[in-house]
Amino acid sequence: MMTDVRAAASRVAERYSRTAPDDRPLRGYLTLIGAYGGTVAGLTGLAVALGRKAPRTVSAGDVALLTAATYKLSRILTKDAIASPLRAPFTRFVEPAGEGEVNEEPAHHDPLRHAAGELANCPFCTSMWIATAFAAGLVFAPGFTRVAATALTAVAGSDLLHFAYTAVREKVD
Repeated sequence: MMTDVRAAASRVAERYSRTAPDDRPLRGYLTLIGAYGGTVAGLTGLAVALGRKAPRTVSAGDVALLTAATYKLSRILTKDAIASPLRAPFTRFVEPAGEGEVNEEPAHHDPLRHAAGELANCPFCTSMWIATAFAAGLVFAPGFTRVAATALTAVAGSDLLHFAYTAVREKVD
């Protein structure tokens, strides 16, 4: 049976690769999807084992707070120059992107390392993992999670003010 599954997966990958613009690391993506699902299942199991319950409701304020914090943390982890050492095992530098950010690309052809490189430099991709961590934080440590999210939201707001200041200054000059 496993041989049939592998053969079918190979056929799907071959068909997919004929239409994809470049070699897509389907096995790597599948591994990361499995890791994400396993993490969610593990966190759920841990919550049940510890008797933790999900909040009955999540306030609009928490949604707004976690949205802004997820945005900012995803930018920090995937684009900030200072976080380059975290991405370096999976990415290579391409060019500066302005305002302390860099553009990078996956550095490996190995399917898992290539997929990890895509995840490491894509704020949209990383946002799902970060939002999940914040959601788990509301279950396991809601106070700490809100404080951390508040700090990240303040940084995102500060970024907006920096951009606004620069735009006004350029208009005045």
